[in-house]
Amino acid sequence: MSDWTSGELDKVGAAEELELASLRGNGSLRRPVTIWDVRLGDNIYVRAIHGRASPWFRGAAERHAGHIAAGGVEKDVGFQEESDPGLMEQIDAAYRAKYHRYAKSIVNTTLSQQARAATLKITPRP
Repeated sequence: MSDWTSGELDKVGAAEELELASLRGNGSLRRPVTIWDVRLGDNIYVRAIHGRASPWFRGAAERHAGHIAAGGVEKDVGFQEESDPGLMEQIDAAYRAKYHRYAKSIVNTTLSQQARAATLKITPRP
């Protein structure tokens, strides 16, 4: 079950890019990074194209909290790592469909093994 409203899902899912700031250990937010996101059903996913070593990914995976802005939606969120192979295929397809107008070499950065290993589901926090 998703805690997103249908309007939030529509706006975030349709946004070209998402601004993501993960939480630091002291409770402050890191500087936001701009990344691609995809909607799959009632969920929003992001991937770190440089893999698990990406600073924003490490912070998000370690603290499971941050803030996003996309499509006019600003929200405190949680992050959950995803690794199910079947789900990875669906997320790949969602990236291909959403960003098909970009060069294949660019889209493929979101489909690499290192990016797939750094996949997060974004969920709203109360």
